[in-house]
Amino acid sequence: MDSDPTTAPAPVTLGESFKYWLKLGFISFGGPAGQIAMMHRELVEKRRWISEQRYLHALNYCMLLPGPEATQLAIYISWLMHGVKGGVIAGVLFFLPSFLLLSLLAGLYLAYGDLPWVQGMFYGIRPAVVAVVLFAAWRIGSRALKNEVLWGMAALAFIGIFFFDIAFPWIVLAAGLLGAIGGKLAPHKFKAGGGHGVSAREYGPSIIDDDTPPPAHARFTWRKLAFKLGAFVLIWLGAMLAIQGTPDLYHMGDFFTKAAFLTIGGAYAVLPYVYQGGVEHFQWLTGPQMMDGLALGEATPGPLIMVVTWVGYLGGVAKEVVDNPVAAGLAGAGVATFFTFLPSFLFILAGGPLVEATRGEIRFTAPLTGITAAVVGVILNLAVFFAWHTFWPQGPQTAPFAGTFDWFAVIVAIAAFVALWKYQADIMKVIGVCALLGLAYSFFI
Repeated sequence: MDSDPTTAPAPVTLGESFKYWLKLGFISFGGPAGQIAMMHRELVEKRRWISEQRYLHALNYCMLLPGPEATQLAIYISWLMHGVKGGVIAGVLFFLPSFLLLSLLAGLYLAYGDLPWVQGMFYGIRPAVVAVVLFAAWRIGSRALKNEVLWGMAALAFIGIFFFDIAFPWIVLAAGLLGAIGGKLAPHKFKAGGGHGVSAREYGPSIIDDDTPPPAHARFTWRKLAFKLGAFVLIWLGAMLAIQGTPDLYHMGDFFTKAAFLTIGGAYAVLPYVYQGGVEHFQWLTGPQMMDGLALGEATPGPLIMVVTWVGYLGGVAKEVVDNPVAAGLAGAGVATFFTFLPSFLFILAGGPLVEATRGEIRFTAPLTGITAAVVGVILNLAVFFAWHTFWPQGPQTAPFAGTFDWFAVIVAIAAFVALWKYQADIMKVIGVCALLGLAYSFFI
């Protein structure tokens, strides 16, 4: 790293880049906002691999895409520096530590989840998850719902999914269409909100500076675009053919491919879709197991969408895709993760050259503003659903408020939400404290 602020640092080798992305995979806590801020601090401010303007340009593109934006930003920067090889290395290393850790935790959970102390910890964690999801709805809503039209779209989305059980993809499609129409009729109502609050300061010359021309591999040609699209289709078809002999894995591949194209608005936005498919339709896991996986996903490094690894692992075991339960879990986790992240590489490696060639404003804001508004309502529905499972744990679908009301869970959820909202407490610390409270309550009260 060059310490002279007046000259650009020396070019970075692929090996040096590999070490950074590997390290980031193990320390990338804090969700997308934390991960984006972490990369900005390291790559723009300290190492000066990329300038502020180029970083923000890449970030704006990634925020428009379905999928985990922090992962895609890592792929974009590394692709810009070292081509396809660099992009693949950064993307894989961004989620690989989380994949290994969540697969291990899923195996331990299935083996030891019935132990009283484990159940006690998850008893405290589940109301924390209610607070975390509700806080996500508030946080996204406070940024995205800038006027009465967008508030109305959020309310309609909540009503549609909560009262009429409309599937998540239809809500996304309707919101996008309404946003496109609204963008023409009342464009001032559909202006995009702010980003992640990245600073606009100058930090000195960078390796990829404001006026650095795109390298040869990043120049757009229709031939390159067609080749990469074709390669993506062949990889996807090859992977689907490889698992077609195991129907449950095949269903996972198909389902998580669709999920990858529907994650507009971040990981919380796709959770209801993953829940509908994984819990209600395919029955790969139960509602409480989904909540436990979400809590562990919050407390481990990597993108929050890594909860798909958990869903895939438990689904592989539940459906006995192979005889050995560990192998079955790893097969399910591997399929879920591969098909969730494959489109992210397509969006960057195929779309990046076009973005570099047209550096300027990207005009897709109105439909995406509409979708983001609807996503707030969908996430609120998810919080309500988790709250029902937590506060009335014995309530069946036909009588959701039957059985015992768990007052302790309500108190923990309220305390966790206040800690997140008013005191801006770290999510992992909140989950940890709630786990200890649940453990203490289970054993001593």
